[in-house]
Amino acid sequence: MNEIFFIDRCLGKKLADSLRNVGATVEIHDDHFSQDINDEDWLRIVGERNWVVLTKDKKIASRPLELLAVAQGDVRLFAFVGGDVSGVVVAQAFVNALENMQRFIRGNQAPFIAKVHQSGKVTSCKNQKELLKKLPKKASLGD
Repeated sequence: MNEIFFIDRCLGKKLADSLRNVGATVEIHDDHFSQDINDEDWLRIVGERNWVVLTKDKKIASRPLELLAVAQGDVRLFAFVGGDVSGVVVAQAFVNALENMQRFIRGNQAPFIAKVHQSGKVTSCKNQKELLKKLPKKASLGD
C-alpha cells in the first residue's frame, strides 16, 4: 500500500522532506491550493483524491464545518498532538509514526481523525461512526 500523504500548510516543507527521505509519497498544500482556501474546502478535495491528511491543527476535531468536511470527504486525517515544539520534532514524530499510521489506515474505515504523539504512537480521536453522525440526515420519502 502506497498512501499519498498530504501535508497541511501549517506543517511546512521540512516534514515533506523528512517523509520523502524514508520513502513516503507526499503532496504539499501550497502545490495544490491557495493560502486563503478554507480548510473545509481543501479537506473535501483531498478526501476525494484519497490522500491522507497530516496536520498539527488539533482544533479540526472540534470545528463543526471541518468535521463535516472530514465526514463528507471520507477523509483520513492524522493530527500531531505533541504541543508547541519545533518543526524538526514534529517531522520526527510523523516519521516515527509512519508505520503506525499505515497500520491504523489498514485497520480503520474512512473517515477518521487520529492523533500522532511525539513518540510516534497513533491513537484514535474520532472514528467513522462518530464522524458520519455529523452528516445531515437524509429526508425520508414520506416527508
